[in-house]
Amino acid sequence: MINLIFRRFIAKWISWIKFRNIPFNNQQKLFFSSSPLPIAGAFVTGLCLSLLFAACSSTSTVNSSNPSATPVSNSASSKATVVRFGYQKSNILLKTKGVLEKRLSPDSISVEWIEFPAGPQLLEAMNVGSIDFGHVGESPPIFAQAAGASLTYVAGIAASPAGSAILVPQNSSIQKLTDLKGKKVAFQKGSSAHLLLVQALEKAGLKYTDIDPKYLPPADARAAFVKGSVDAWVIWDPFYAAAQEATKARVLVDGTGINKQGGYYLTTRKFVTENPQTVKAVLEEIQNLEEWSKQHREEVAQTLSSVLGIDIITMRKATNRRTFGIVPIDDNLINLQQTVADTYYQLKLVPKQVNVRDGVLTKEQYAAFSPKI
Repeated sequence: MINLIFRRFIAKWISWIKFRNIPFNNQQKLFFSSSPLPIAGAFVTGLCLSLLFAACSSTSTVNSSNPSATPVSNSASSKATVVRFGYQKSNILLKTKGVLEKRLSPDSISVEWIEFPAGPQLLEAMNVGSIDFGHVGESPPIFAQAAGASLTYVAGIAASPAGSAILVPQNSSIQKLTDLKGKKVAFQKGSSAHLLLVQALEKAGLKYTDIDPKYLPPADARAAFVKGSVDAWVIWDPFYAAAQEATKARVLVDGTGINKQGGYYLTTRKFVTENPQTVKAVLEEIQNLEEWSKQHREEVAQTLSSVLGIDIITMRKATNRRTFGIVPIDDNLINLQQTVADTYYQLKLVPKQVNVRDGVLTKEQYAAFSPKI
């Protein structure tokens, strides 16, 4: 009986090797075709069957769970030893304070920081595997999902509606939103500024096609704004506050009463499912820093002023109109994000309908790493 089982196992193993195109020499074939089974074969049989049954048991456990969900694991073989964190200037305090390094170093996990000018560029990097974690506004994930990117929402960011605005030059003849009709408006395509513009135009009774959009990243948009190449600029802090101070730009409208959500922390599905405890640690440190920042706004402004080379008046302005905190991913947040996706699709700004839930985990998976908020 053992001889028969062993021969069947070996036959399957040989088939697997041939399927994988693994070289198999004649001596090995001769050995496995010899009869009767050597005494040592009984030991090999037991070992092979143990491994086979263990593998079958593991597979059975996975398949018995939700088939649409990727199982969460944190095995030593897949655990990350480095977290590559993509960030924008608006989130540089996290890097400056070094809280992630302090939290993760006891687990022999290091942190690498890569700066991006805006969310779309950050998510492009995530999609090609250059970073593991990042922070963006609500719009970049929609454009990324529409382009086929694989990403996963892990936490929401509290909305700061007063931290974004549509700016016009101080002496501009544009006095109200309806005056933007036919005007050149600069903003980062696929960013939170993009959504603010769309929502503000709708509120004013204008169509997106009524304006002449100029898709420019923050630095280029500011240059165009200063030169007078564009009539308006839609931007977020700290760029927004800096433009107010340096160019005396006038606020046509900010996000108050328009923006209902903030941004998101995202990662790849592979990273979060293989490293839930690391994700949990990262989110807990982010939340702790957010809570600290809420109570120490002046210190936040002083720190960012020094790191960014922005004057303290500008940084105080940006810091004081920011809402600190992260929020869990729940049905309400998912529905708000789906509304954003539907808006962009209806305006034909994305090529296909986006299902936000394609980037959402199960409630059980979120429970494995979401901090108590």
